[in-house]
Amino acid sequence: MRLPGLDLLRAIAIAWVMLFHSFVVGGLGPQWSWLSRYGWMGVDLFFVLSGFLIGAQVLRPLAAGGRLAWREFYLKRAFRILPAYWVVLALYLWWPAFREAPGLEPAWKFLTFTLNLSIDYSSNGAFSHAWSLCVEEHFYLVLPLLTTLLAGHMTARRLVWLCAAIVVGGIALRSGAWWHNHAIDPQMQQRNWFVEDIYYPTWNRLDGLLCGVLLAAFKIWRPRAWETAQRHADLVLVAGLAVMALAMWLFADRTGLVGNAVGWPVLSLGLALLVFAGAGTRSCIARRRWPLAGWLAAISYSLYLVHKGVYHLVQSQWGHALQGSGVLAFVVYGGTAIAAGALLHYSVERPFLRLRERLPSLRRQPPAQVTS
Repeated sequence: MRLPGLDLLRAIAIAWVMLFHSFVVGGLGPQWSWLSRYGWMGVDLFFVLSGFLIGAQVLRPLAAGGRLAWREFYLKRAFRILPAYWVVLALYLWWPAFREAPGLEPAWKFLTFTLNLSIDYSSNGAFSHAWSLCVEEHFYLVLPLLTTLLAGHMTARRLVWLCAAIVVGGIALRSGAWWHNHAIDPQMQQRNWFVEDIYYPTWNRLDGLLCGVLLAAFKIWRPRAWETAQRHADLVLVAGLAVMALAMWLFADRTGLVGNAVGWPVLSLGLALLVFAGAGTRSCIARRRWPLAGWLAAISYSLYLVHKGVYHLVQSQWGHALQGSGVLAFVVYGGTAIAAGALLHYSVERPFLRLRERLPSLRRQPPAQVTS
């Protein structure tokens, strides 16, 4: 069953990311910068959603006293992620005209999902948005291992200490990387150390995933408390928007120390409150289905993969005509990207999802409450 609130949040996330990435074709113009400036936060919304949905898949059998079916879990992830990803990677490798930047990292970094750990962003920026897929894949690998090791040994107090260690550790790592690099190269003239050492590495981006997993744990282990809290979903939604406003203030300087030290956990908390509001049926964003939101959410993964390459193709053909057109230009760029994303979804992603459901070992699994 798909939840309208989560579909809406996923649709907002992909649209926001697409707005942000309009910089690859010159942006929307200064009068529209307020709309696209914080679009990178859409990726963090995806992280919270992923933490919640995947966390529920991993934690649910453990809460029932069973064990995670490892083979089925990784097969489901592989069928979900790899086919469309490999197709788009092939486009980047074998069709240079598709690349939104001249340079491309070696194929092995994409195939091993290590791109985000060693990218030369200034020279090889093409398909760099695959960094977030690397973070997701590392999450898929580590979460089942961690929960299996801790099963039966995790108390509420230990969980609090573990979460605090992850949050504080992330603050320390990002702050240390910022101070070190800023002392050496304050203007980022030698390399874009903010992207390479702070923004992309997995160990610096755990806050959103952690908040999502905690939401899943709350729903699974404290169902009555979850339902009680859902009665106040609209209030939680307002609180989430307020916390996000605080995060935007902290990230007024996106590459500054304050935002990159404490901004990430604040942002993740705000997004987690939004996801909580969307994960029920009582908030204003969850009580009804929003036009096109479910469809856009369904194709969001394919759309995320192709949109920057499609932007570049459109720019190479009609860039001069669209220059300075602001929102109209984005309608053309975005509409073309959506068409390409839908094509990839229906021709590659969806057939493999259907094939996944026909596998006997996966067909025996109970249906998830929310598809992913």
